[in-house]
Amino acid sequence: MELIEKYTNDNAGYLPLLMGNKWQVAILNYAIEETLEHIDKLDIHHHTDEVFVLLDGHAVLIAARIDESGVHYETADMKPFCVYNIPRDVWHKIAMEPDSRVLIVENAGTHLGDFEFYELSGEEVASLRGVVAKAVQNR
Repeated sequence: MELIEKYTNDNAGYLPLLMGNKWQVAILNYAIEETLEHIDKLDIHHHTDEVFVLLDGHAVLIAARIDESGVHYETADMKPFCVYNIPRDVWHKIAMEPDSRVLIVENAGTHLGDFEFYELSGEEVASLRGVVAKAVQNR
C-alpha cells in the first residue's frame, strides 16, 4: 500500500501535477519560450492568485500594470524557496534561465481557461528587457 503520492515533471515547460478540488500544483521547467528573449506577451488570471517558488536556477518574476500611459513593470529576482504571490487580476510573466525549475500553486483548472494574454509591442518588449536586466545586475 502506498500512502505517499509522488509527482514530478522532467520535461521542459509547464505541467500541472496535482489537482485538488480547489487548487493545483504545477512545475514549470526551463523552456526556450520562457527566456527573456522570447517573451512577447503577459498573462493574467481573473479568478486566482498564483504562487511561485523557485526551486533551481535563476528566474525573474515580472508583474505589470497596464493603463492609458503604457505598461509599468515590477520585477523580483527570485530567491530559491521564497514564496512569491501574484494576486488575481495582475498581469505577469516569468523569465527563466537554463536549468531553472519553479513550483506553481493556483486554483484548480486555471490552465484550462482562467487566462487572458496581452501582446507586447516592440517598445514594450524592449522596456521589459531593460527592467529585467536591472533586476539581475546585483546578483
